[in-house]
Amino acid sequence: MPDLEANEWLEKIQRPKKGKLKIYIGMSAGVGKTYRMLQEAHTLLRNGVNVKVGYVETHGRKETQALIEGLPVLPRRKVFYKGKELDELDVQAILLLQPEVVIVDELAHTNIPGSKNEKRWQDVMDILDAGINVISAINIQHIESINEDVKDITGVEVTERVPDKILQVADEVVNIDLTAEELITRLKEGKIYDHSKVQQALQNFFKPEKILQLRELALKEVAGQVERKVDYEVTGKEKTWRHEHFLACISSSHEIAQNIIRKTARLASYYNSKWYVLYVQTPRESMEKIPLAAQRHLINNFKNATELGAEVIQVKNNNVAKAIMETVVEKQITTVCIGKPHLNLFQVILRTNVFNQLLKTLSNNDVDLIILS
Repeated sequence: MPDLEANEWLEKIQRPKKGKLKIYIGMSAGVGKTYRMLQEAHTLLRNGVNVKVGYVETHGRKETQALIEGLPVLPRRKVFYKGKELDELDVQAILLLQPEVVIVDELAHTNIPGSKNEKRWQDVMDILDAGINVISAINIQHIESINEDVKDITGVEVTERVPDKILQVADEVVNIDLTAEELITRLKEGKIYDHSKVQQALQNFFKPEKILQLRELALKEVAGQVERKVDYEVTGKEKTWRHEHFLACISSSHEIAQNIIRKTARLASYYNSKWYVLYVQTPRESMEKIPLAAQRHLINNFKNATELGAEVIQVKNNNVAKAIMETVVEKQITTVCIGKPHLNLFQVILRTNVFNQLLKTLSNNDVDLIILS
């Protein structure tokens, strides 16, 4: 018995502490996130810190390229895919070398098929788990829960995204801010893209009104992160917020479910609370009756919700309202989020003739009901 206890204790003390994560956020490409990371790497190096550059994308920018000089850069992992040799972050090399700090750019990057992880942010989580500190960067448009807002502003749906939980686990989130005028000046001077692409960029993404709105999103996001850090570490509000539990109720409708998941994720992120996604499969939504495309969308929504930090609950019940009530009681839910009244889910609830009972259950348990647009 003493030997067993000694071995368990030895295992605990040898287990590496989780590394710390610092993320630079910008409203768009070209604001200077990579430049700032490399500046910080030089400062750390001068102070005797064992820092390595794991992966940095300079996009051919001379100022950024010049900053790499003098820094210990790790070779990239060479991968052949569809007849081409491509570069990836070499996670194994980082884990083997165990630097104190590693610089990892392009947090939203999708890894080449066949890699251990699908996304680079997952590589970063592995590095953090090994006790190595990471400095990384991301543009605001790559954050999952505000994807729809970005699409409304730019007209473009960003496919490479990171879940909000990455910002929640970050120990420090820093906004790299420029005015719209400064950013456009940098673009025209060829400091962001090659001169041949400048005119097209000015007509599309780099319009002053779009930059202003993206800048607002970035400022709000970082301000929210700082506010939560102050609440939990300085004023101790975490104790009063810890009981918040959110429940997002979704149907098999893909786009509507995506919207509910994203908005609930942002609410849960703000309150730093646990949240769930509930899908009630009624007899008419059995796998034999809904199209394969709808089934795939449903699976993708479950995956998306899990990546955003939710626990997914699937139940079979011909009474949606009853299933919601049972989940509210079982998981001690404080806020239920559903779609707006014309949604199928809401119509099903109304048809059950127990909607009043649902409202009564919510009221008796001090549960808020949020109808999302």
